[in-house]
Amino acid sequence: MGLWDAFIKLITNILVAIHGVCGDWGLSIIILTLIVRLLIMPLMTRSTRSSAKMQVLQPKMQELQERYKDDPETLQREMSKFYSENKFNPLGGCLPILLQMPIFFALFGVIREVVQHPDVYGPASFFNIVPNLGVGPGELFYPALQPIIGDKPNQVAGIIDVILNIGSIDGATWQAAGVYIFLVILFGLLTLVPMLLNTQVSADPNQQRTTRIMGIVMSVWMIWIGWGLPSGVLLYYNTSALWQVAQQQLVTRRVMEAAKAEAEANMANRPVEIDVVRKERKQRPRKKS
Repeated sequence: MGLWDAFIKLITNILVAIHGVCGDWGLSIIILTLIVRLLIMPLMTRSTRSSAKMQVLQPKMQELQERYKDDPETLQREMSKFYSENKFNPLGGCLPILLQMPIFFALFGVIREVVQHPDVYGPASFFNIVPNLGVGPGELFYPALQPIIGDKPNQVAGIIDVILNIGSIDGATWQAAGVYIFLVILFGLLTLVPMLLNTQVSADPNQQRTTRIMGIVMSVWMIWIGWGLPSGVLLYYNTSALWQVAQQQLVTRRVMEAAKAEAEANMANRPVEIDVVRKERKQRPRKKS
């Protein structure tokens, strides 16, 4: 058994243990998500402080980049010194995301295992709200559209297939796919909302506009990707994203304000740096004797 298979087995065993207590696979995924978010909350707080410092230090970093734009080696040395002096790690904000990604991808294998063995694990549903955590809306639309779009190896009807043949889909299919479509739309919106909230703490209009555009593009792209994902994976992501939005509103703002105030105070107390250009002393001409 490889390392990745062992990790999937670990997540499966944790979910089985949670399922043994709550009796529902969808609720088990939500509980697992909340446990993960609680465990990484200290890292998220540290990441928030790092982001706040980044905003305060950005003008100084741009100044260094402009000053040494023709000298990459000196720029790298000065930037490293600057990070060290201000106790700033530019990659600090990535760690919480990186820690969650393995669980996100492992859920594909876990859900596949649960769906394929209902006799062992029971029905893979979420209180009958989501009857099958192993499928997405594309798989529910496929039987109704198969005579039109033909056979597909993955047996998934894409978003474009549904839009182009929307009049050929019966009401029962729409009703069955409704909750799955909702999870996909939520998947996109919960990618956009945290990015929009981040624009409120930025004073740079250009950065705000760029973040909004990126958020909209990312949201559309996530809806496109989410269309073919198992609903159990979407449930994990949406729960985690809802936690992030709540944390941003209740905790992150206060942490960012405190971190910004601290970073600004540190910058204000630093000695003023003056670039001194030493002129070369020319040798005075000697008088002829």
